[in-house]
Amino acid sequence: MTGIQDKQDIRKLTVDQLKGWMAEHGEKAFRAKQIYEWIWKKSSHSFAEMTNLSLPTRQLMDEHFVIHNMEVAKQQQSNDGTIKSAFRLFDGNLVEGVLIPATDRMTACVSSQVGCSLTCKFCATGYMDRKRNLEAGEIYDQVVAIARQAEGSFNAPLTNIVYMGMGEPLLNYTNVLKSIEHITSPEGLNMSPKRITVSTAGIAKMIKKLGDDEVRFRLALSLHAANDAKRNQIMPINESNSLDNLAEALNHFYRKTGNRITFEYIVFNNFNDTLQDAKELWEFTKRVPARVNIIEYNPIAEADFKNTEGDKLDKFAGFLDDRGVSVHVRRSRGKDIDAACGQLANKETA
Repeated sequence: MTGIQDKQDIRKLTVDQLKGWMAEHGEKAFRAKQIYEWIWKKSSHSFAEMTNLSLPTRQLMDEHFVIHNMEVAKQQQSNDGTIKSAFRLFDGNLVEGVLIPATDRMTACVSSQVGCSLTCKFCATGYMDRKRNLEAGEIYDQVVAIARQAEGSFNAPLTNIVYMGMGEPLLNYTNVLKSIEHITSPEGLNMSPKRITVSTAGIAKMIKKLGDDEVRFRLALSLHAANDAKRNQIMPINESNSLDNLAEALNHFYRKTGNRITFEYIVFNNFNDTLQDAKELWEFTKRVPARVNIIEYNPIAEADFKNTEGDKLDKFAGFLDDRGVSVHVRRSRGKDIDAACGQLANKETA
């Protein structure tokens, strides 16, 4: 008898690879498409559920393959309706995902890694070790679970997905793109790629690769400072991916995809919230076709940063708006349950 540790994760196979395996084991090739539909369209984690397969076929699949399951280890709901979930993976590791409800949309914020290796100074996940990358199926499962929360709690479908949870998506490039492929495929969840945003701390060569691969989803850069000296202080990745290099990579991405980039800019009190900082940001938007999301900071125990004062935030946004920058101030959601931007760290369940 094959032990579970010897079984192959069936979701790592392409449909053509599965067809080949079925043929080698005396099964009809079209069964692969049926299994693929159960896995990716119906989000099944059990071969026993695949009732259009014969019992011997189901037993054969169960003998050789596994579908790694994920469970909600803990769920919290904020006063503003935001739902944070700690997802326990098949190997016991935990990641967090968030449902952000709004009147006009339901957004899933998903993780791409267990922990993170980038050590951004303002982010709770950055103070964790990176344990491993998530598989495409594990990212997909977060989306499915959060979509069910949207339906169950708000009677509304999931409309948007942001890869802004734990981890750096571009350091898990292959699995992130595979997850998006299944999420957007008609044989999967059939979501529009234009409703998916992948956020990166800024890895120039991988941003260029996104352009070369002509991806259809949207890209956001966690910028937070528009001069290298300040950005180096809070984001060590900038030391090897300077703003000049990022501008070149982002313009390459824009030429290849036609998708305007979003700059995510957290305003820290007395650090990057002056009109001089706003001027530097404005100058950077002239180098790269971009819109700007100004984000309130959500304090974490590990860092001493504070959110900027309200009038400074308004002046900062107004400076950009007066100069024709497409700017949106994003208010924090889920702060009371540590579900807001930069707060995901598995505190309660680790």
